[in-house]
Amino acid sequence: MAIAYVVKRYPRYSETFIVNEILAHEAAGLDIKIFALRPPVDSYFQDKIARVKAPVTCIQKPSQGRSHPNLLGQNPTAASYLWAEMQATAVVIPDIWRKLAYAAGERSSVVYQALWLAQAVRHQGITHLHAHFASVATSVTRLAAHFAGVPYSFTAHAKDIFHESVDPADFARKLQAACEVVTVSDYNRTYLQQQYGEAASKVQRIYNGMDLTELPYQPRSENCEPPLIISVSRLVEKKGLTYLISACDLLRRWDCEFRCQIVGAGSLEATLRSQIVQHQLEPWVEITGPKPQGEVFQLLKRAKVFAAPYIVGRDGNRDGLPTVLLEAIALGTPCVATDVTGIPEIIQHQETGLLVAQNDPEQLAKALQTILNQADLRHRYAQQARQRLEQAFDLRRNSAQLRDLFHLGEAKR
Repeated sequence: MAIAYVVKRYPRYSETFIVNEILAHEAAGLDIKIFALRPPVDSYFQDKIARVKAPVTCIQKPSQGRSHPNLLGQNPTAASYLWAEMQATAVVIPDIWRKLAYAAGERSSVVYQALWLAQAVRHQGITHLHAHFASVATSVTRLAAHFAGVPYSFTAHAKDIFHESVDPADFARKLQAACEVVTVSDYNRTYLQQQYGEAASKVQRIYNGMDLTELPYQPRSENCEPPLIISVSRLVEKKGLTYLISACDLLRRWDCEFRCQIVGAGSLEATLRSQIVQHQLEPWVEITGPKPQGEVFQLLKRAKVFAAPYIVGRDGNRDGLPTVLLEAIALGTPCVATDVTGIPEIIQHQETGLLVAQNDPEQLAKALQTILNQADLRHRYAQQARQRLEQAFDLRRNSAQLRDLFHLGEAKR
């Protein structure tokens, strides 16, 4: 098999799970190629990206299309780029004109990028397409697979399932056309089957795997510095950080010794900083901005507790099973999390951590205080969470499950 991964952007700092997955496939001998629909925009990336051998192709938008011989001497427009791509595709896929009817209702930019990708499939001998996220990456992949005559699969995660912008008819079309569909939690799978019925019967849950050899368990030392609460995320509504700051205000009022670092950047940064100032929490709570993955891991190793105050946003957006939560568990950081989406599949209350209701800073503060004050609980929850991780989230085992699905898709051709 030659597998092409199709993503919106590559690399992307917050999508460690895609890099992990590709590295595991390459270690197993799979031939991988990566196609990105947009250029990267992040300022930090995971160090492990340098280990990925797969070539990366950025498929430009039609407004920035690639040159073709019949465009020489012209001042091309998006329309002329699209027409040129159609003609170029017809050279390698002669029946493309008939197949274009399949693209009815899609945006012209999606059609353009699908034509480009379909040509690459034929030129490079790609036998299977796999997209991450059921949004634009899967839109392009669905068309390209039809044009080139190869099977495709996709992994659905969170925003691409739950956000109010998701078009149910479009999602159902993708479910029906894919040979296999993956999602990252039982919660997601149940939701999809409830929403889409028979069309979602093929959805399988495969957890995002963790390379646990790179994340050695490290029990927390009992030092005298103020105990550290750490939270790592984008600064957006669904991460629930306003409730973490409110919880820290309560901890301060209760004379609990702590400091809290929030690592990340995002659209709510100014609002969250204003909240910290308003409550005069500057000595206790700090927003550090984004950090390289290695520095994040060092913070996780020092922290007494990882706070995951995630919520369901007003737009329906929510997290699935955030990778950084799994990384914290792997490294031995005890966790307090809200009981939303797939989080209870890893954080089981009073067994592998503490769960609280979303949007409730008092519950969150009490749980954080419990973890900070009870070393025996910290150690027990951390050990049991690591065991749960080893049982269900091992990268080698879970990536092998995904490769089995690729083989199954090939067999259905």
